[in-house]
Amino acid sequence: MPSDSLESLQDLFTHELRDLYDAENQLVKALPAMSRAAQSPELKRAFDTPLRETKEQVRRIEQVFRGLGEKPSGKSCKAMQGLVAEAKELLEEDAEPAVLDAALIVAAQKVEHYEIAGYGSVCTFGRILGYDDAVETLKQTMDEEERTDELLTQIAMELNIEAETTEGSSQSDSSREMTDRPMTRTTVGSRGRSRTSSTSNRGGSSNRSSNRNGATKKQGSRRSSRARSTAQTR
Repeated sequence: MPSDSLESLQDLFTHELRDLYDAENQLVKALPAMSRAAQSPELKRAFDTPLRETKEQVRRIEQVFRGLGEKPSGKSCKAMQGLVAEAKELLEEDAEPAVLDAALIVAAQKVEHYEIAGYGSVCTFGRILGYDDAVETLKQTMDEEERTDELLTQIAMELNIEAETTEGSSQSDSSREMTDRPMTRTTVGSRGRSRTSSTSNRGGSSNRSSNRNGATKKQGSRRSSRARSTAQTR
């Protein structure tokens, strides 16, 4: 079992290599599920290619450890465990397809940035320690991670717009439903009976105004008739 003590840069170098080795093995198991969940064909391909690369990256780390006379086991990458757990939670969300794709890109780029930082560090340590062959091997992986990150950014530029359009469309549909829905009024008659009537948003107020105007005209006509009758009697 490898020692966990960090007394030198050599110890830190092998410690970080073990962390990356475990992280890559976790991704080999997690990427297929992310690929299946992606709706965009382009995003699916962006997940499938790193899966093939990740298997090769695992082999490279094993090669570096053989050159060091060490074993790659003995370290659990808790950071990658958390990133993979977050990605799995996304797959359980009730999300619009375009929105889910955008969220999967976020999860994938978090992984890429973690790996870029990790590989950048071990390349620096290896260069200082004089492990030129190891650095050359690890640099291949770092270049792949950077290319994948750039590809995901390009895909996100299109998918994020689709996700925003989906949201706007849903809001517009809801607004139209509220506008088209008729207003319902309940009135109580002189004998206590309830009457329900429906009017559209546009016509309701004008109909009520017409009814009031008609009633006013009738009352005026009755007053005029009474006045004429009284005058004739006198």
